[in-house]
Amino acid sequence: MIFSKSFGYALRSVLYISMIRDTKTKVQLDEIAEQLIVPRHFLGKVMKKLVKDGVLNSMRGPFGGFSINARTLEKTLFELIEITGEVEEFGKCVLSLKKCNSKNPCPIHHQIDGLRKKWHHLLSTTTIGDLINKDQPDFIKSITAI
Repeated sequence: MIFSKSFGYALRSVLYISMIRDTKTKVQLDEIAEQLIVPRHFLGKVMKKLVKDGVLNSMRGPFGGFSINARTLEKTLFELIEITGEVEEFGKCVLSLKKCNSKNPCPIHHQIDGLRKKWHHLLSTTTIGDLINKDQPDFIKSITAI
């Protein structure tokens, strides 16, 4: 499964804000877009969804920006997938056949179904906090332009 840009931007944004929370409590959209090298306008739409669904907080104004909240680090990767609207991707045929399902399987449906269940479990049990609590000093470099 390949994730959409929306999911990638959402995940990278939340990770970035979470990782610099000790030095900055609020991060403005322009900084996030610049550091992640993503289109500001598109990122703004993604960030709006994250705020609406309680992943992040936001405050308007010159001293405003986005910040994490008590629930941010507990959010799972699957919850971000739901927010960005990609849940239906889990049910699609990997061979792109239109009528593939358990009653009318494609040639690799049953093998993929087992992998899909493992993938779903991994995404449902891995939180934002799990990703940033690892001792990886270069991790922030892997999600930003710096």
